[in-house]
Amino acid sequence: MAKISLIVNGNPVSANVDPRTLLVQFLREHLRLTGTHVGCDTSQCGACVVHLDGKAVKSCTTLAVMADGHEVTTIEGLAADGAPLHPMQEAFRENHGLQCGFCTPGMIMTAVDLVHRKGNDLSDQTIREELEGNLCRCTGYQNIVVSIAAGAKAMANSDLA
Repeated sequence: MAKISLIVNGNPVSANVDPRTLLVQFLREHLRLTGTHVGCDTSQCGACVVHLDGKAVKSCTTLAVMADGHEVTTIEGLAADGAPLHPMQEAFRENHGLQCGFCTPGMIMTAVDLVHRKGNDLSDQTIREELEGNLCRCTGYQNIVVSIAAGAKAMANSDLA
């Protein structure tokens, strides 16, 4: 067993884990943060994207021990309980950027990282290229692209960005 200590959604967490435990397993099974989804276990679909020290990572191929001493933000940590949704979450809601919702947490976490890296004025082409590692099996991506563009603009005027 390996002892890990990290910050998850602003809260300090310590645990003993098998060194082979994936970050997604740790989040879902140990912390019961089930918003991070497991879609493929092979880093192909992006449903498991979380932020590690502010950068998007696929938690299905990141070991929990690799997060030791770092900060992890999951979809649950974008907005506090009872608070308004994060601007990107709100944009997905307003622009129908989801259907079944399975890929949505990963899409939103990827989108927030995209805005942090590329700014608030994103072209459709840039958004589509950046979503290459995120799969949606329900939509044609059009509303996802529209949602990300709207969320990026809303993030420019938000304290939650």
